Amino acid sequence: MNATTQAEVTFGNRFARELPELARPWEAESAPAPRLVLLNDDLAVELGFDPNVLRGDDGVAMLLGTRLPEGATPVAQAYAGHQFGQYSPRLGDGRALLLGEVTDTRGRLRDIHLKGSGRTAFARGGDGRAVLGPMLREFIVSEAMHALGIPTTRSLSVTLTGRQVQRDDVLPGSVLTRVASSHLRVGSFQFARATGDLELLRRLADHAIARHFPSAAEAANPYLAFFERVVSAQAKLVAQWMLVGFVHGVMNTDNMTISGETIDYGPCAFLDAFDPDAVFSSIDIQGRYSFRNQPHAAGWNLARFAETLLPLFADDEDTAVASAEQAVSGFGPVYQEAWVSGMRSKLGLPGDVAPDTFERLLGELLTLMQRSGADYTSTFRALGTYARGNRTPALDIFGEAGPAFRTWAQAWLALSPNASAMDAANPVYIPRNHLVEEALEAALDDDLEPTRRLLAAVTAPFDERPGLDCYATGAPQDFGDYVTFCGT
Repeated sequence: MNATTQAEVTFGNRFARELPELARPWEAESAPAPRLVLLNDDLAVELGFDPNVLRGDDGVAMLLGTRLPEGATPVAQAYAGHQFGQYSPRLGDGRALLLGEVTDTRGRLRDIHLKGSGRTAFARGGDGRAVLGPMLREFIVSEAMHALGIPTTRSLSVTLTGRQVQRDDVLPGSVLTRVASSHLRVGSFQFARATGDLELLRRLADHAIARHFPSAAEAANPYLAFFERVVSAQAKLVAQWMLVGFVHGVMNTDNMTISGETIDYGPCAFLDAFDPDAVFSSIDIQGRYSFRNQPHAAGWNLARFAETLLPLFADDEDTAVASAEQAVSGFGPVYQEAWVSGMRSKLGLPGDVAPDTFERLLGELLTLMQRSGADYTSTFRALGTYARGNRTPALDIFGEAGPAFRTWAQAWLALSPNASAMDAANPVYIPRNHLVEEALEAALDDDLEPTRRLLAAVTAPFDERPGLDCYATGAPQDFGDYVTFCGT
């Protein structure tokens, strides 16, 4: 049955048509008592939907996948992946469906994707369902990342199914409707390569090029140019994560997009006290995906991606390997340039400050922050206030390290930092871990106000506003060590 959404929004099924080997037709699980929890009105309008229609019964059914809009042919996508370094040949959408693609009001093709819509052929023993807390977490954090200017999948809605789901506790079942430039992953290419069907691999690469990097098709070696663009996009993305203190938590190859968008907000978190070795994921025992290791993990994933594309780079294996190695080596310089440029902005320093001076100042500041347990986000924001002459916030952050900080700040102020530029680079509000947890706990008691207030703060992260002090403050001391879970 077709849902009555909005006549001008037409769903396409390009992925399912062009790559049927990677698309398993499937249907979403029924929802006994559906109820809309959150709707992203601005994103709905951007996609061409009428938010009021989406709030109606047919609209909610579409957001759950139980009523299909015209042109939608839901599929579970196949992919492989390295999970914490171990290769799994068959992963795929175990609890998710790609409804199809829509063209938004800016002419961009966007995936409409369901998370928590029930078991699929790739469920691997799971029940295919999701629960309310993790879906709200993804909504909050992905929309915060978007507001910070970081490429990301986005969240259109969170909907309750009316079904209780057994985890450690019995929890309300929920579906997240996710929007992405595509859901193509490094793992998609690993799956295609593992089939041994080089024509499938080529069609997948052509599909990705046409969708994300069309200029690569004009290059002398289109597939190498495509890979180089993915390397660049991922290097810039991870640099942006590092600049805001974001820890993804599970950087497996099936969680690395070809588009360069952040995807899958499971055991993610933001730094409170600055700690390069911070790990929040309950399953990352070895710290493989710690804060400081994220650039290395991304480079490793891209090397695995390169391995899948070798037959497309050149007929001669030695030539292909040499091209791949050179392209992978480009990750470091692109990452470093993006990170240094971002850190210069965070410190308000112009580009003509000598590199050695900049590196010394930044290194000294980060060392001070780590030794004193300074809050990462608050410190950089307080520096802008310090540059304007108000010393108190920064000195309060550094506490007993105040004298050492004053010495550092004297050298930094001599370079005339631009406080206004700093305010544009350093957010006031991020999804503080303790506030996210408070919002999710309240939501389980059917209280969405903490979630809405948190969203209002973090979706305008650079604009300091009265009455929002609690959203700009680090975790209380009794919050303890923060641990996150995959949310399955």
